[in-house]
Amino acid sequence: MQWIKKGIVYAPDGQMTWAAHSALTPTPILLSNNTIRVYAGFRDLAGVSRIGFVDLDAQDPSKILRISQKPALDIGAPGCFDDNGVILGDLLWVKSKLYLYYVGFQLVNNVKFLAYTGLAISEDGGDTFVRLSAVPVLDRANEGLYFRAIHSIRIEEGVWKCWYGAGSKWSKINGLQYPNYITKYIESSDGINFPEEGAICIDQEGEDEYRIGRPRVSKINNLYRMFYTIGTLSGTYLPGYAESNDGKVWVRKDDLIGITISESGWDSKALSYTAPLTVGNKEYIFYNGNDMGKTGFGYAERDLKE
Repeated sequence: MQWIKKGIVYAPDGQMTWAAHSALTPTPILLSNNTIRVYAGFRDLAGVSRIGFVDLDAQDPSKILRISQKPALDIGAPGCFDDNGVILGDLLWVKSKLYLYYVGFQLVNNVKFLAYTGLAISEDGGDTFVRLSAVPVLDRANEGLYFRAIHSIRIEEGVWKCWYGAGSKWSKINGLQYPNYITKYIESSDGINFPEEGAICIDQEGEDEYRIGRPRVSKINNLYRMFYTIGTLSGTYLPGYAESNDGKVWVRKDDLIGITISESGWDSKALSYTAPLTVGNKEYIFYNGNDMGKTGFGYAERDLKE
């Protein structure tokens, strides 16, 4: 793959108090032949994320058509697992309803935070979402004491196939704690009830890698492809890529990702949370740049006919 970077698309300008900065984990869906909607986590001045969206021209994603003026999904009730922020997740059409799997954050005393997966459902085309439940659908388990975060879900032959991050420890970089996790696979019969343990898809390699996360899985010509993000103790935060014939056993092919940081600008220090979307003969990839999405999101493209 070889991507052509098209630049930054959107970063909140602070005019809305709930969206002072950042557009975390951009997640695109095709609303119509003319419109791509990118959901992302917009942060307030306290750093708390709420999910909003940006509608883009499907033929030219550099053109913004609409920006959500209020959260599509706000934070949860005080004391709940998602009371200190929500980010994507994944989105899935189930008949006329849009399912939103999101990651909820909660602050606790003895570790930096907890992060588990909730489910909210939209019946108005994705403008607003209502929680299915105030508790997670993918909750704490022995495989993930601190994090169990769904980032890709597909329904194939009645099976809900899910790729997620799971972790039970922290890594210290320059005196700060960062979550340590790997990517796993799990199945469900209804997208609501999940087992307490899945199978490892992508594990850490070497002594420098400490997190392999935000798996975004797509399928082209019966080949499963996974875009993910690799965090290292040396401070890099860069994209990775793997392939699979069955969605369960994966082969890392990071050298084929075809995109990396720029020499200067908004994505010169980090490039993360890559999320692909095919529109006609083109494939777009949306991603965050420096400072964990604080500089917004941009995109790159490639021609599938080449």
